Amino acid sequence: MTKSEATAEVFLTAFQALSKKERGKVILGITRDKRMREDLIDLAIIQERKKEPARPFREYLQNKNRKHFNRTVCEDICSKFKYPIEK
Repeated sequence: MTKSEATAEVFLTAFQALSKKERGKVILGITRDKRMREDLIDLAIIQERKKEPARPFREYLQNKNRKHFNRTVCEDICSKFKYPIEK
């Protein structure tokens, strides 16, 4: 296990030990940061699509401008998630 993998494992263990309210606050903090939010969206898309068959890169390029490949659709979906945060 690399140093970064070990660090990630410690972080994940600590995150899982938090209460639901505390986990929500951490997630909310992450999603408020634009770059982190984009990374989360990318990871969610990868997770959702990893069982799809591979396709040639040229085919992807031809289809990338279609609406269902548009990143704003994913951002719209993610914006509907509500976290149990009390202010």
